[in-house]
Amino acid sequence: MASVTSDTLPGVSAPPHVDPARVVDVDIYAPEGQAEDYHRAWAAIQAANPELVWTPRNEGHWIALGGEALAEVQSSWEKFSNRVIVIPKSVGELHGLIPTTIDPPEHRPYRKLLNDSLRPSEVRGMRQSIRDVAVELIEGFRARGHCNFTEEFARIFPVRVFLAMVDVPQSDAETIRHWALCMTRPDMDMSFEEAKAAFYDYVSPLVTERSANPGDDMISKMLDAGLTLPDGSNRPLTHDEALALVTQLLIAGVDTVVNFMGYAFLELARRPDLRQSLRDNPGGTITATNELFRRFGIVTIGREVREDMVFRGVKLKAGEMIAMPTAVHGIDPAQNECPFSVDPSRRRAPHSTFGSGTHMCPGQELARAEVAITIEEWLARIPDFRVSADSDLTNDGGIVASIRRLCLEWDVEGPPA
Repeated sequence: MASVTSDTLPGVSAPPHVDPARVVDVDIYAPEGQAEDYHRAWAAIQAANPELVWTPRNEGHWIALGGEALAEVQSSWEKFSNRVIVIPKSVGELHGLIPTTIDPPEHRPYRKLLNDSLRPSEVRGMRQSIRDVAVELIEGFRARGHCNFTEEFARIFPVRVFLAMVDVPQSDAETIRHWALCMTRPDMDMSFEEAKAAFYDYVSPLVTERSANPGDDMISKMLDAGLTLPDGSNRPLTHDEALALVTQLLIAGVDTVVNFMGYAFLELARRPDLRQSLRDNPGGTITATNELFRRFGIVTIGREVREDMVFRGVKLKAGEMIAMPTAVHGIDPAQNECPFSVDPSRRRAPHSTFGSGTHMCPGQELARAEVAITIEEWLARIPDFRVSADSDLTNDGGIVASIRRLCLEWDVEGPPA
């Protein structure tokens, strides 16, 4: 997409300090070509522009398009604050969830609560229960020879695993996910503020009950642990802090992995060579999973410029927003050779799918385990499969990108050995 002058574009005018050569007409939630292929749409924008551009869309903001620039913005909290992470900024100011909108050092006690519940040793202890859910769902449609993967697996599996962790009724899954979508997608039937209020109304009695009668679930453990402060003392979470923390936890747990699985299994369905490689080398599933996460970043998040500065040769002003479409790091050809090729032999491939720095996703080990286990159990039961004609592979944008409907079909075989 070629750079254009700001007076030809919709939205706000570019500030005087913005070089006109860096002004582009890009809506981060609906980049040109997104419907056909979200990642190639961003690759086209990346290839045609500098590593940092400014758009008048969504109240006007910067976009980090270069992989190195994006990673630096993402990890340099001293320069780029997490105080506002949603664009447009007027909406982001309403966010206020914990710990995603807090910078160090205040961020650390809250983050520790999440880390303690999602550390690798905890996830390893969950692997069999995760595997049991995956097998149950796959066996529910294996003999049929086809499934709506989006509805019958992706929208159920990670949510079921997560809601069991937090001891929230499975019957509430669709309601919770709807509120999460309203906070991560444009043009939904509830505003961001309305969806957040609905979450708080739902979470408030849950927090009150778990505080009084803690169980063995993740929410109870966090409430019971309280905050360990820098001086070594401990204090309970306030009710408002608990609402913000638990709401953020629920949003993260019911949306991102759901949507990522659509992209991962579309790739597997199109790549018989990749499936064969994984069947021949089942020990390589985790490396293949890491490569799929590198290839299919789907989150777009923001940071707020802390103070006037020159960043990578570009003048930035305090209070400005920078969008980070995380997909562009993993598919940046300057960062990864042949970036659109899913190659499980690739090692230490840089990407920002899970973030970087102090706000790196605390649930990344759980996400990796869920995807790797799904691939293992799926290929053991359905070794070859293809995309069926009743799919709708339209890509939708928002803070988290998704494929509308992936349907798969296969030749029915006997049970796994």
